[in-house]
Amino acid sequence: MRVYNSLTRQKEELTPLENNHFRIYVCGPTVYDYFHLGNARPFIVYDTLRRYLLWLGYQVTYVQNFTDIDDKVIIRARTEGISTAELAGQMIREYYKDADALNIMRATIHPRATESIGDIIHLIQMLMDKGHAYTSHDGVYFSIDTFPAYGKLSGHNLNDLVAGASERMAEMEGKRNPLDFVLWKFKKDGEPSWPSPWGEGRPGWHIECSAMSLANLGETIDIHAGGVDLTFPHHENEIAQSEAATGKPFVRYWMHNGYVNVDHEKMSKSAGNFFTVRDLAGKYPYPVIRFFILQAHYRMPFNFSDDLLDAAVTSWQRITSSVDHLAYVAAASKVKSGDGSEEEDLAKAIEIFRHDWKEAMDDDLNTADSIAALFELVRAANTAAASGRVAADRLLEARSAILELCGILGLDPEKKEVAIPDEIMVLVEERTRAKQDRDFERADTIRNEVLSKGYKIEDTPQGVRVIPVA
Repeated sequence: MRVYNSLTRQKEELTPLENNHFRIYVCGPTVYDYFHLGNARPFIVYDTLRRYLLWLGYQVTYVQNFTDIDDKVIIRARTEGISTAELAGQMIREYYKDADALNIMRATIHPRATESIGDIIHLIQMLMDKGHAYTSHDGVYFSIDTFPAYGKLSGHNLNDLVAGASERMAEMEGKRNPLDFVLWKFKKDGEPSWPSPWGEGRPGWHIECSAMSLANLGETIDIHAGGVDLTFPHHENEIAQSEAATGKPFVRYWMHNGYVNVDHEKMSKSAGNFFTVRDLAGKYPYPVIRFFILQAHYRMPFNFSDDLLDAAVTSWQRITSSVDHLAYVAAASKVKSGDGSEEEDLAKAIEIFRHDWKEAMDDDLNTADSIAALFELVRAANTAAASGRVAADRLLEARSAILELCGILGLDPEKKEVAIPDEIMVLVEERTRAKQDRDFERADTIRNEVLSKGYKIEDTPQGVRVIPVA
């Protein structure tokens, strides 16, 4: 498999640093609101990458964080009249509802910034000890002048950036260089804070991800992924502080997905042109939303409109209808052993389009072309079923191939949506956290409680599943 590496600006063969084991960090949500379609794109895209690597036989440790302390979280909590912890807990539960419905696998580890304060302080102290950070009246800053490679990911001209930042005098306060960025913000009235060697305060955004990645995946990881809007400054700053602290390469492959646009403008909450996944799911089934996002190559921007989502509904129905129809025709078929041209044509189609599907996935996770190959297989299977001259076993083979390839994309044409009650999902999340804390007795107690309420928790290689007890 080859992927486009944003660091080297070219496609490269994807190989793990550790034999047969990929370590992946994906930037997760800032939990102050429901996530919108633009946020959903990286969650779905890199979940699909993970599924594909697992299908290829690799072990994958997948970390996706929750930013649960941030200016936006503080402002929203203040508006709601609740604590930041209450808001974050509520929004993380809402995240899981949408993510589970989109069939996004739970991460191996979902660290929260507020639970990683010790790791964050440790990393900042490493930077202080090595002369890469300094204290000012309002916080602790990273000095980019001590890291000559700064800018290698984004490719920005630093002189232009410095000149631009210098014109915005508010950004200069407390800094030696306009591009220096905050690692630790000193406490302000009414804001959550934690003790540190430099004074009470809270972490800056960039240091959170570096600390959570280093603590959970080690000093050098295979893949770091997120939206293209995070390339600068967030990912650039992650590289600087991580490599300055450890002296080792931070990430081997950087992957960035393109924007979701509305009327050719980037979808964002600040622009007010966003649609939450929760709102969209009131009109379109969650599988259609996932299918819609995967119809475009992940690095390309794509435009949102109701017409395009309506088209995705029709396209997805072609696949689900084919799966149902093939099962029906195979069950009713009286053809025991097909030996005509139709039988041979379908056998070849299964082989050819499986190959085309995998070739597309191997070429920088090209889900757009893999879905095109999937539709070719659907067309060939439907044609064979209509002929009445193809054996049931062969029709079921085509059906199984469609289901398998869809499954790797995180799509299930057979699945009938079942809503899991909120109280059950809260317990499932508590159990996940108990397992992460190695409190297995508590995890087993929660599992039994969920079972008593009529739902079963299954731990699968693809993540946690919750299903009603028959």
